[in-house]
Amino acid sequence: MYTPAITGSGIFTPTQVITNAELVTAFNAYADLYNAQHAQQIEAGELPAKEHSSEEFIVKASGIEQRYVMDKTGILDPEVMHPLLRQRSDDEPSVMAEMALDAAQKALKNAGKSAADVDAVICAASNLERAYPAVAIEIQDLLGIDGFAFDMNVACSSATFGIQAAADMVRSGSIRSALVVNPEICSAHLEWRDRDCHFIFGDVATAVLIERAEAANGPYFEIKSTRCATQFSNNIRNNNGFLRRSRPDGVADRRDMQFMQNGRKVFKEVLPLVADHIASHMADENIDATDLKRLWLHQANKSMNDFIGRKVLGRIPEEGEQPNILQDYANTSSAGSMIAFSKYSDDLADGDTGLICSFGAGYSVGSVLVTRHG
Repeated sequence: MYTPAITGSGIFTPTQVITNAELVTAFNAYADLYNAQHAQQIEAGELPAKEHSSEEFIVKASGIEQRYVMDKTGILDPEVMHPLLRQRSDDEPSVMAEMALDAAQKALKNAGKSAADVDAVICAASNLERAYPAVAIEIQDLLGIDGFAFDMNVACSSATFGIQAAADMVRSGSIRSALVVNPEICSAHLEWRDRDCHFIFGDVATAVLIERAEAANGPYFEIKSTRCATQFSNNIRNNNGFLRRSRPDGVADRRDMQFMQNGRKVFKEVLPLVADHIASHMADENIDATDLKRLWLHQANKSMNDFIGRKVLGRIPEEGEQPNILQDYANTSSAGSMIAFSKYSDDLADGDTGLICSFGAGYSVGSVLVTRHG
């Protein structure tokens, strides 16, 4: 048996930024256009008018101030309202693989390792660009890694579930190391025309190298324990898929083909699930709240994270104990907690313990207890 450890991490951040002000301007222009086009139905009470959004509404609802995206031109066009990504040939790297490649190379450099040191690639993301061939195998090929690769999807918990899978394989000795990559093009599955959610998501890719602790070239985070749990719910759902053309109503632009959620139910049901999950995990590992130096939580909503932080620590988290990045990145699905970890972990001292946790559709929740060494 070996001790698995996170020895390197990397982040790919798109160059294009959409501020709340830009987003509100575009959405309100779309709402005005919609209301004008459907004036008769609205007047007759057959359709509700589209309400305007506002910067104040977005910040109060989420804590988000901006987001990075792969394309902003289409999103900010009131007559398009979705990203415009060019069609690539099958001989070109896919968008997700290209994003993941950048993050993975940074993680390898951070760990002082090369592709020759990696045995497996796990592409863990909430939305995959295609059904097959696996995006993970494409990433493996682009990196020049021998071994194997596979995709996995557990929505916003994909990264922590991927870490558990990688850590278990390293611990057993079946592999020396694995790259867990999380390319998230969330802008492509968001309904930018829905006032209740048009501000939620952004794009990013993250990667971590997990290997035997004894192989680390510098400071590392020992993976002390991992825990995953799922509980079925329809409150966060996306019905897009290849079967849609086989159904009479299988139109591509149907509302449920994009991100859907019942926010109030999610807030009410997910928070106790996550808090109990973390408390149980910590109790089984004999870790007290006073032992935790850092919480790297899923970056979906500031109010949710504040609630979980208070429940886990038994008090309001102090500055830096529970870093938030969603004000800059928005919700990046599975990558959010990994951005927080990558950006806010170097300052921990030898022996400090922290917890990575992600949660979302499924419902799903994954937690990883880590201790810094070196």
